[in-house]
Amino acid sequence: MTQRIAITMGDPAGVGPEVIVAAYASGQLSGAGTPILPVVLGHPAVIERACRLLGVALPVVVLPNLRALQTLSGAESTAAIYCLPCVDDAAADVPPGKVDARGGHAAYQAVARAAELALAGEIDAMVTAPLQKEALHLAGHAWPGHTEMLADLCGVRSVAMMLYLPPYDPADPTVATLPPRLRLGSLGLGVGHVTLHVGMRTALEQIRPPRILETCRLVQQVMQGFAVAYGERRPVRLGVAALNPHAGEHGLFGSEEDELINPAVAEGRAEGLILSDALPCDTLMVRAAAGEFDGIVAMYHDQGHIALKLMGMQRAVNIALGLPIVRTSVAHGTAFDRAWQGTADHRSLLHAVRVASQLVPVGRGLADHKL
Repeated sequence: MTQRIAITMGDPAGVGPEVIVAAYASGQLSGAGTPILPVVLGHPAVIERACRLLGVALPVVVLPNLRALQTLSGAESTAAIYCLPCVDDAAADVPPGKVDARGGHAAYQAVARAAELALAGEIDAMVTAPLQKEALHLAGHAWPGHTEMLADLCGVRSVAMMLYLPPYDPADPTVATLPPRLRLGSLGLGVGHVTLHVGMRTALEQIRPPRILETCRLVQQVMQGFAVAYGERRPVRLGVAALNPHAGEHGLFGSEEDELINPAVAEGRAEGLILSDALPCDTLMVRAAAGEFDGIVAMYHDQGHIALKLMGMQRAVNIALGLPIVRTSVAHGTAFDRAWQGTADHRSLLHAVRVASQLVPVGRGLADHKL
């Protein structure tokens, strides 16, 4: 079954448009063994400008609606860049690399339209190019990021952000050059976050047993979905990160492990989750990279992001957990310092599209499964 995947343009001042065009031009924009019909949601003039920047001769075809996409074959759909206009014309006037409310509003409009289409079943998944949070706020949209925005647009409260590294292809000769400690497990590695885009003081207030447990459940659900996708009918193993150095050393360096994290772990185990105790994050990430764990539950943003991006920045994919739709994203930001210079790396977008494609049948096939 052909999958319809929408790619949102992101902030037009950032690298999103050129990354999208580069992904099309690479000839590697494809699903996970399934034909896809990709469509860009944004402004065609911005995408055309990115084509000129990169010297890409692919035509940009404006779609009046998504029904027009259904007449195309998979090969035809990537022989041109099909664009569904859904943002204000002002987006075409946003200067490169500048924080601009018009860019923030355009990014919001594309995401909102994609969510609407996904909820209506008109697309199977959405993949988002990066938005700029300051520009988003200047446009009057007060969400701290995509995950929180999509939670509101989809009418759900329990969401989490997960960074995911797909497993390496064993047939890839470069895998043999990797040290064993970086070869990952058979499902890859997912890192979910108990707290999202908040300051550290706020994060410490939000790290509470119910939230920790819910994040464990969400990470377990999606990693179990990958187990199904990879044909491995086995329970997934999750490592839980401590908050304090040395996991608190039994209260010497802090008591959050004993008072907050391990009680949530005990409750999760009673539900059947395979969870570690709170483990020191410096060694936990090393053990996870070597394949001991399929997923990690990190307590705050940088605790998970820094380690995983060091393992494979351009292979990493952002997945929103807890939504009734499939949404993935690149793992990088708008990169205003290098935007519209023709040097942005498109590999994270390729991986994001493949992972979204992979999650579509998983989401359909798992009972009571929400991504």
